[in-house]
Amino acid sequence: MYIPNAFREDDLEKLVDFMRANSFATLVSVLDGSPLASHVPLVVRREGGVVRVIGHLAKPNPHWKAFGNGESVAIFTGPHAYISPSLYEKRESVPTWNYIAVHAYGIPRAIALSDSREAVERVLGTIIETYDPSYKSQWDELSDEYRDGMMNGIVAFEMRVTRLEGKYKLSQNRSRSDQESVARSLVQSKDPIIFGVGETMKVNLESEG
Repeated sequence: MYIPNAFREDDLEKLVDFMRANSFATLVSVLDGSPLASHVPLVVRREGGVVRVIGHLAKPNPHWKAFGNGESVAIFTGPHAYISPSLYEKRESVPTWNYIAVHAYGIPRAIALSDSREAVERVLGTIIETYDPSYKSQWDELSDEYRDGMMNGIVAFEMRVTRLEGKYKLSQNRSRSDQESVARSLVQSKDPIIFGVGETMKVNLESEG
């Protein structure tokens, strides 16, 4: 991802928090020489400096066949908003877009029920615990036949993140007065996505003092 220095974010804790808050990601791999993308909820785990993402795909989805054959990237995106040059002090300015994106690179490892029942159950348990812990008791009460059918219909995966890129494009390349003007305008929006960019900009400005 192209990241000018003004927009680069390297704080691991901040990036992991963002990934968890925006965990419905786009996973991109290359299969037979062509890019393939799947939209999947991911669980983000951090152990010290090591970050892993965990998820599963439907078995008929050929995407999992690309796993282990090169690098994949999970793309996490957050709020975004158009920025009008009318908000800047200098009239000779161009329109742009503010947004936050984190790219997590690694080589996913596919895990099918035939490989390891325990590993698949562990992945599903982690996903249930993250997204719907109240469902756990219902899952445990399902018949073995039904659970096996569900688990046979998916391919679980885990990817250790070997490279993490964060881009927080929040007008940091503009003067403080321009940044404040943009933030004030965005938080007046009734669109929650645009409002979210303004709120994030305000937090960013406050952290800079």
